[in-house]
Amino acid sequence: MSMYQNSIAQFKKMLTNTSAILKKAEAYAKSKEIEPKALLEARLFPNMFNLIKQIQIATDQVRHGFGRIAGIELLNLNDSENSFADLQNRIKQTIEYLNKIKPEQLKGTEQKEIKFSIREHNFEFKAEDYIATWIIPNFYFHIMTAYNLLRHNGVEIGKKDYLG
Repeated sequence: MSMYQNSIAQFKKMLTNTSAILKKAEAYAKSKEIEPKALLEARLFPNMFNLIKQIQIATDQVRHGFGRIAGIELLNLNDSENSFADLQNRIKQTIEYLNKIKPEQLKGTEQKEIKFSIREHNFEFKAEDYIATWIIPNFYFHIMTAYNLLRHNGVEIGKKDYLG
């Protein structure tokens, strides 16, 4: 299987599943007369990020990661989401960006050097290691945390929703 098949195709599927979960969360809030902000700002623990930030980071991981590997301009979003509609738009923009990356753009990039910084931390990877040890675990951590936040707050979702 190619790097594309092992990664981008699966990320698009999981983002689509997450979009469906967010629709259920929004409907749940409406049906229970819960202020949507209560779910959007929910955290599993005080020092963890809220639902909005979980989605922001998950989408950043795949956009920035595969933009770097494919060598295309990164799509930077301004992290100003504060509603379910905003999060849906962010997911949509991320999927559209991933759709622009073609399998041939990743072919032969396994050993491409990837370097980036987050605050004072500098990172260096070969592309295949970047996917396996950085993008995949970070993406799934934040997507699963978003799922758990909603499930913990009563949204009726299960494994089938997560897996699609």
